[in-house]
Amino acid sequence: MIKFEHLHKSYGEGRDAHEVLHDVNLDIADGEVFGILGSSGAGKSTLVRCINLLERPTKGSVIIDGNDVTNATGAELARLRSSIGMIFQDFNLFAQRTVLRNVTFPLELHHVSADERRTRAERLLDLVGLSDYADRYPSQLSGGQQQRVAIARALANNPSIMLCDEATSALDSTTTVQILDLLRRINREMNVTMVVITHSLAVARNICDRIAMIDGGHIVEVGETEALFRNPKSDILKTLIASADAQNHRGGTGVPGDEGGSHTAATEVK
Repeated sequence: MIKFEHLHKSYGEGRDAHEVLHDVNLDIADGEVFGILGSSGAGKSTLVRCINLLERPTKGSVIIDGNDVTNATGAELARLRSSIGMIFQDFNLFAQRTVLRNVTFPLELHHVSADERRTRAERLLDLVGLSDYADRYPSQLSGGQQQRVAIARALANNPSIMLCDEATSALDSTTTVQILDLLRRINREMNVTMVVITHSLAVARNICDRIAMIDGGHIVEVGETEALFRNPKSDILKTLIASADAQNHRGGTGVPGDEGGSHTAATEVK
């Protein structure tokens, strides 16, 4: 389980301090797909990066599997980060490395033998449907294929947690559905806990078991995805759903996850 307890994050000091997270308290259960939904600047990426300590909390605690990791350094920090995979909107692949060598990169950092690196990378490329692309370079791949490579690389160290930072925002609608299906399959088959950052109601509804709505650094609503969409409590989620309703009444959306005219799928938080 991942727990945030009274988490605060500020940049700057004194009068110049800018607080981007305020008293965040959340529990994320093992094996679930948990969404952090919010607009640009709401604090969602900062919050998720506190899990692997790419951002250090100003106050409060990050607790993973019962261990307070907030102040982890050195070998403890390295172990924490190796247990957490991360994928990004812009893929972050190494242009001069082949697909295979992109996937083996985390294993090289951990001095895994060459034979084991190749075996594990080939297995992961098969998992993401790219077995025939091992010797290609990122520039030879579509966006969806590049994201599949990034997913394979994120799985190289057999993580128990995967952080997905707007992982489908750069992809077209059809590819988005395919990538979300792949992530859900990984979640189910490998029991990887997934924390999904998104500004899209369609993505949240498609993949997330539960969501937390973040606004101005505050968690304003948490619950099971379908329950929140049926009965939102926060003003911001009510507004988004109302906007989606208006779009649907004007003739549908064409957004993945909204083929049947779902009242939630169309809207993105701008």
